Amino acid sequence: MSKKPRMDYPKNEQQIFFSDEDLRDVQTPHDDPLVIKLRIGDSDVKRVLIDQGSCSEIMYPDLFHGLGLKQSDLQPYDAPLFGFSGESIRPMGRITLNVHTGPISLETEFVVIDVPSPYTAIMGRRWLHRLKAVPSSFHQKLRFPTDFGIMEIKGDQVASKQCIMAASEKARDTCTETYSPCEELETVTFSSDPEKHFKIGRELSPVDRTELVDFLVNNVDVFAWDPYEVPGVDPNYIEHRLNTDPHSKPVQQKARRSAPVHAEAVQKEVEKLLQAGAIREIQYPTWLSNTVVVKKKNGKWRVCVDFTNLNQACPKDPFPLPKIDQLVDATAGHDRMSFLDAFQGYHQIALSTEDREKTAFITPLGIYCYKVMPFGLKNAGATYQRMVTKMFKDQIGRTMEIYIDDMVVKSRLSQNHLKDLTETFRVLRLHKLRLNASKCVFGVGSGKFLGFMVSHRGIEVNPDQIKVIQELKAPRTHKEVQRLTGMTAALSRFISRSADRCQPFFQLLKKSTTFKWDDKCVSAFEDLKRYLSSSLLLSNPTPGEPLFLYLAVSDRAVSAVLIRIKDTVQCPVYYASKTMTEAETRYPPLEKVGLALITAADKLPQYFQAHTVYLVTQYPVQAMFNKADFTGRIWKWGAKISALGVKYLPRTAIKGQVLADFVAEFAPTSEQNNLGESTPREDSPEHTGWWKVYVDGASNAKGSGTGVVIITPDETVIEQSIRLDFKTSNNEAEYEAVLAGLKSAKTLEARRLIVYCDSLLVASQINGEYMARDERMSAYLLKVQTAMTDFETVRVEQIGRNLNNHADALATLASVLSADFKRFIPIETLTTPSIDQPANYINTITVGPCWMDPYVTYLKEGVLPEQKKEAEIIKRKAARFWLSKDLKLYKRSFSGPYLLCVHPDIIEDLLYEIHEGICGSHTGGRSLAHRALTQGYWWPYMQKDAVDYVRKCDKCQRFSHSVHQPAGELQPLVSPWPFAQWGMDLVGPLPKATGNRRWLIVATDYFTKWVEAEPLANIRDRDSIKFVWKNIITRFGIPKTIISDNGTQFTSKPFTKYCSELGIKNVYSSPAYPQSNGQAEASNKTVLDGIKKRLEDAKGRWVEELPNVLWTFRTTPRRSTGETPFSLAYGSEAVIPLEIGLPTLRTSEWEPTRNDLAQSQALDLLEERREQAMIRLASYQQQLKKGYNKNIRPRSFQQGDLVLRKVLGNTKNPTDGKLGPNWEGPYRVRFVTGTGAYHLEDLNSLPLPRPWNVSNLRKYFH
Repeated sequence: MSKKPRMDYPKNEQQIFFSDEDLRDVQTPHDDPLVIKLRIGDSDVKRVLIDQGSCSEIMYPDLFHGLGLKQSDLQPYDAPLFGFSGESIRPMGRITLNVHTGPISLETEFVVIDVPSPYTAIMGRRWLHRLKAVPSSFHQKLRFPTDFGIMEIKGDQVASKQCIMAASEKARDTCTETYSPCEELETVTFSSDPEKHFKIGRELSPVDRTELVDFLVNNVDVFAWDPYEVPGVDPNYIEHRLNTDPHSKPVQQKARRSAPVHAEAVQKEVEKLLQAGAIREIQYPTWLSNTVVVKKKNGKWRVCVDFTNLNQACPKDPFPLPKIDQLVDATAGHDRMSFLDAFQGYHQIALSTEDREKTAFITPLGIYCYKVMPFGLKNAGATYQRMVTKMFKDQIGRTMEIYIDDMVVKSRLSQNHLKDLTETFRVLRLHKLRLNASKCVFGVGSGKFLGFMVSHRGIEVNPDQIKVIQELKAPRTHKEVQRLTGMTAALSRFISRSADRCQPFFQLLKKSTTFKWDDKCVSAFEDLKRYLSSSLLLSNPTPGEPLFLYLAVSDRAVSAVLIRIKDTVQCPVYYASKTMTEAETRYPPLEKVGLALITAADKLPQYFQAHTVYLVTQYPVQAMFNKADFTGRIWKWGAKISALGVKYLPRTAIKGQVLADFVAEFAPTSEQNNLGESTPREDSPEHTGWWKVYVDGASNAKGSGTGVVIITPDETVIEQSIRLDFKTSNNEAEYEAVLAGLKSAKTLEARRLIVYCDSLLVASQINGEYMARDERMSAYLLKVQTAMTDFETVRVEQIGRNLNNHADALATLASVLSADFKRFIPIETLTTPSIDQPANYINTITVGPCWMDPYVTYLKEGVLPEQKKEAEIIKRKAARFWLSKDLKLYKRSFSGPYLLCVHPDIIEDLLYEIHEGICGSHTGGRSLAHRALTQGYWWPYMQKDAVDYVRKCDKCQRFSHSVHQPAGELQPLVSPWPFAQWGMDLVGPLPKATGNRRWLIVATDYFTKWVEAEPLANIRDRDSIKFVWKNIITRFGIPKTIISDNGTQFTSKPFTKYCSELGIKNVYSSPAYPQSNGQAEASNKTVLDGIKKRLEDAKGRWVEELPNVLWTFRTTPRRSTGETPFSLAYGSEAVIPLEIGLPTLRTSEWEPTRNDLAQSQALDLLEERREQAMIRLASYQQQLKKGYNKNIRPRSFQQGDLVLRKVLGNTKNPTDGKLGPNWEGPYRVRFVTGTGAYHLEDLNSLPLPRPWNVSNLRKYFH
């Protein structure tokens, strides 16, 4: 202790100050704390830390015991102390001692804490204020006023450095205390049995503690302390099944030798399981497994069963397990938590009876199998997760989080925790799931969950994992390096830029690399340990809270950090990192930023989908995604990022320590060794953003061109070459180059530019030094000045041509660039001078809102619709679109070119031009849509619109192909009795026969299939009447119905009058649809076939052969009835000429009396034969109908519909030939007649005679 010179000021006016002279005895530079020596009590105490951040004076165990103090000397101190990071410490007590500083002695109250420290005590603000002392750690001095002047205490720098080193070493040895935020626990015993106890948080208030203990005691039935007390979950609720593959062959493992100590452990385990009823003895098992004995951390033995072969025969249960990161995030941030553990949880689930013997295992006592679900089965975890998910479905995500057998009850407010526990215990009691009290912890504010430390402050790293890495020695083999990288990967979400930090380790793991632990590895290893020694705390975001994403790119890795802002403090949420592949390292710098963004999106989808993520960067990432001439890779990234709704913010100065080690996006290689040590300054070139633009124009006899070279603040080079498709002077070409550079810089979102131009005239005119007298120069100058207003600052400097070779080379496309410098340079063509004004046309166009408007607004201004659902759709789809400079919307196609989006108001005009314009050929709807795509156009539902347009095209409808598929179902005709319904038709003209007969009139009975035919010379109505009277009425009686076609011989008034007078109904078939009188058509075909085959060359003799053909037809069984027409008409079969030459039984033994009797019997049975024929006919018609209806293409029309009618021979223009239309009309449907027949009228309401079948009609679209 020293004394400063006496000043003439009273004590209360003494001035304390420090100057450079006070640094003479101080080792600089330094960052040492102020550590001094003080007299406390009667002892001189070293290593006393002066800490203005502490509100109390602290005494550590070394000093407490060194002063000879005892626990009985302490007074109680109930309030906990809170450290810098928020952790709480419960003091041992407090004690008051005298602290002597020169002539001043102050009674000081010390709070004694039982925490290891390199310091003996801490003197805080309370003591400093009472002493009126002013400390300066920089000058390593403590000064305070006395009655004798200013006195000072010098700091001990050596002791200070020793304390720092001791603290660093202590951190490795006391990792658990340093990093574990786990709350201390209190054991509460509630019975005489000491084994029956609960563990609760020590920091509970007395009231909360009492309520929690009472709750646990009242719910003691939910716990189990012995396997006998576990009833198990009801098998009807959950039961584990193996579902073994029936084709798998059972495997019986051979018994393995085991050590005596292992055999003893197995024996004890078997006895315990037998007493619990979990296993039973078995004989002759088909599956058999061995036991495996491993040692636990506590030194006891764990007995498992090797179910390897059995697991291979079981299919994987696809029941999803929750994502650990999401569960941890959902748990952190709650005030009160209880961690639950089921008592032998797997054994509380029954194993299905048919699968029990498959779990047989070998023991020294015999062979046993499980009755409950054992550990080690392939799908045991999935079964347990299915059970707890089903049990706690109403609580998961709200008050509980569960990962298989790890359960936590969480409460956002501590006062609600008992209510949440009550709900959980009710479910446990209902399903008889028992808890293991010794492994449960209740009412704590922090604890371990799924390998992480969770608390109300956030998520912290597991101290056990940190301790393992801190104690790890330098790896000596590849396998040890793999172990190190694996442990680091488990902590990757806590480690900033982990891929960069571990890059030397990854290089060692390459197959072509020999193992060499060099200086880079040593430095990276120590840096990793040093980083893990710091406080690693991650924050969990609240639902809907916006998050901010920062990116970092180095030579070998891309990294990202997701942060949230809490009370203006940046809190990290998740770190993500990725080592680039060899191909990715060759990406341009801007694409590497995109790779970092897409890496973050792939690794952190849960945050991007649940929160609005703002990308904070100084680089034009959004412009890159919206640019038209980027690669397909960028387009895919842009589509994904757009669907996630990422927003963009410019990055200013980094604020807060969170991002201090997360350096600029493009980290120079030289700074890799100082990773995380530097942060870009706000006034650095990266932040000021000065862009350099080199421009040059060239004009010669071959043409004109411009060259632009843009150098971004990070030294990224962007080149552009533009051919001018018009004549220019050299100065005009220079101006065009300047304008092109300004446009490109604006597209890249540059703000501050330096434009370098080698034309003195152009540079001087832009800077105002020269006047532009020429009219075109003035126009160019005005254009440039207007373009410069889009930037914050633009400087134009004139440079020599030798400094502008790069731009000059692009302008002239000369061979200035080196041959091995490979690149792609976009070459554009400018068709008109930039100063030319487009022709103005005045048109009155009314364009309403359309589907393009939201996309244009979003891409131009970033504004989304107010409806949330519509906004999500626009954001997701916007990545497929691009907005040009003239605000035209284009869509990226999969085939390559960009497609111009078409306004709905001009779609019909566009389709007209493509479909039936100069180059149109009336293609189909699908082809029309493809042609529109090929020509570079797109709009939503374009194929549907194209199909609709072609469907309404008048020419396409008239010339469309005839439809050959049936349009309606088959409607067979049935006659109620023989000769009641006849089908009539005319056949001819035939070869002229005797009597000039050329026609054949044919009638067929629908019931018996009897055919009548007569040759005719004329086809008049009186000939038809004569045929009906002679061949039908006089022989078979008056029929009920005659079906015919629409020939005049059947439709004339005399014929219809004749039929009407006899009570005969005339039915006419549809024109040009012979199927409607199918029976007559079939008979015609059969008769004609018979005549052809009998006549051969004598075609004129068909009249003579007609009776023979008819006789054959009448005496041949018909397939439809199974009988001959003759037998159905007369009751017996006709005697044919063959029976005369080769007699049958009825002709050879003919006797008149017996013949009359047999004829009578046959007539008596004729009715039955006819009924059987009717049944067979109905079956036959049903088969025909089924086969016919399989191929129908249904068409039907309503009254008033417009239709086209098939062009028939009598309506076809003979001059058209094969080039005529296939359809005519349109006609209007007057009314529907029967099934598939329609009466039509023309558009002037003039009716068409006769109905028309649907097969000859098609709908007309207009």
